[in-house]
Amino acid sequence: MTISSVNWKSYQFLPRFYRLSLVSMLSNMMVPLAGLVDTAFLGHLDDIKHLAGVILASILFDYLYRILKFLRSSTNAITAAAKGLEDEKAILVAGLQSALIALIIGLLILSLQYPLQKVGFALLGGTVDVETSGAEYFYGRIWGAPAVLLNFVLFGWFLGLEMNGIVLLVSLIGNLSNVFLDYLMIVKWDWASYGAGLATSLSQYLALVVALICAAFRIDWSLFGQAFAQILKKGSFKDTLALKANILIRFIVLISTYALFTNVSSLFGTTTLAQNGVMLQIALLSQFTVNGIGLTTQTLASNFNSKGIKEQLLPLLIASLVTSLVISLLIALACFLFPDQIFGLLTDHEEINENITLVSFWLLPLLGSTSFAFMLDGYFTGLKEGKVLRNAVLVAFFLGYLPFLGIALYLHNNNWLWLSLVSYMVTVALYLGMRVPKTLQ
Repeated sequence: MTISSVNWKSYQFLPRFYRLSLVSMLSNMMVPLAGLVDTAFLGHLDDIKHLAGVILASILFDYLYRILKFLRSSTNAITAAAKGLEDEKAILVAGLQSALIALIIGLLILSLQYPLQKVGFALLGGTVDVETSGAEYFYGRIWGAPAVLLNFVLFGWFLGLEMNGIVLLVSLIGNLSNVFLDYLMIVKWDWASYGAGLATSLSQYLALVVALICAAFRIDWSLFGQAFAQILKKGSFKDTLALKANILIRFIVLISTYALFTNVSSLFGTTTLAQNGVMLQIALLSQFTVNGIGLTTQTLASNFNSKGIKEQLLPLLIASLVTSLVISLLIALACFLFPDQIFGLLTDHEEINENITLVSFWLLPLLGSTSFAFMLDGYFTGLKEGKVLRNAVLVAFFLGYLPFLGIALYLHNNNWLWLSLVSYMVTVALYLGMRVPKTLQ
């Protein structure tokens, strides 16, 4: 194919795509940047147990929060489809149904916080000091559960409406307040792990207040009564739950993959756990950044599909894949070429930094394959192909991930551990990529 043969009319959506992607990337970056700030504050304390403990405790919050991001993805897809049909009542119903589910789950998490902490840490590895520090972080952060889940819904709703600027504003306010509270509670008040968790929790409630105020100005209040009466109707609620359930499985498998990775890292020693944890913070920064493009892909795919303009789907997918790959590789190359400068910002412990360059090259294949997997995930989520997403992650977990993880455990080798993560992402990307042609028919 030559440049002259490309149908550029199919790419007229690009200004809209890059405008939405830029704002989504900036808002998404706020989440890992806050985590990097937590890591930087704790990584410069005298005792490494605080850093290792929070890394370990974060596994539980990966389960409690990151898997529940299905609330955001599913709300985004449903809202974007309703917007494509210009159905204001359906837009409102999408938000209310998801908010009800989020509130119930959030309150359930609060009521079960003690058994969640006990069971969670019983399954995790780590020394007594590390687990004690991690538990303090857990009890400080858990109180933010309802706010976190409601924010997921509101962010998905705003993204579906292409009001990405509000998502950026709310993210900025929440994360800047988290940085300030981190400094206050960790450095000034010396609350260490507990302070890091409590700071995150309080900042999430502040973000929720701002998001609710913004939503109040967008809602068509004349339709509120009709929409509220419809949220529990059997057919509508069943379809919503079906999509959310399949996307939930996708998130559970993804986070289980990272959780097992971190847990096995802890079996290799506190230094390896901290080293891999620091590298994962960089990986998450890249993933959250390109996921902003994935969310835009999800929004536009749902919008185009509901309007019946399928000829826009392939150009959309190509644009998202190319853009996300370039960004991921630039981040990976920066870490590979300048490891001392980048990793030195996160921790000054020599036992971590002196060996991290030996495994930093894994960021290149990991971030590259992740960019493809995440873009295809956003594409199929936008098309509401929940079953395809579910099957992709299950195949990747059992065939692409666990065999290499077993070898890493047997050999007690950190390179095989990183290979298992890369293999998972490659398998997801291949499975979804092979099913793209069917969506274009």
